[in-house]
Amino acid sequence: MSSIKIELRPEDVAKIKEICASFNNDPQELINVLHKCQEHFGYLPAEVQEVVSGELKVPVAKIYGVVTFYSFFTMTPKGKHPISICMGTACYVRGAEKVLDEFKKELGLQVGQTTGDGKFSLSSLRCVGACGLAPVVLVGDKTYGRVAPDDVKNILKEYE
Repeated sequence: MSSIKIELRPEDVAKIKEICASFNNDPQELINVLHKCQEHFGYLPAEVQEVVSGELKVPVAKIYGVVTFYSFFTMTPKGKHPISICMGTACYVRGAEKVLDEFKKELGLQVGQTTGDGKFSLSSLRCVGACGLAPVVLVGDKTYGRVAPDDVKNILKEYE
């Protein structure tokens, strides 16, 4: 997957520097700084990581390691309606993989991708903590429980 080179505007760079300064440019606050930057930009492209690196005096490689290690962080923009399928044990044994396959088919996406129109992105996660409703799908902040592959079309229709 090729990474898209983005051009940060001067006001974007200023915002990142402001976020870093709000944590006193303390390298130990890296995760908090990244959370705030992702809150602002929606994702953490390499260009944002490079500015953070310069401000906190933390190597870019270390920042990249943190961003790729924690599943909360993303380096690709999420869709307007991010879809997450839980693949925790309860959801998995109750057919979450078939539900995920149906979303892949309907959207023409792989996990980690976003539709060309920016409307939907697809991800999987480990556990939502709603095991009694397995399999669980999240679309933004909305939770769908006991989802079957046949439900996928109707879930997507709600967001058209």
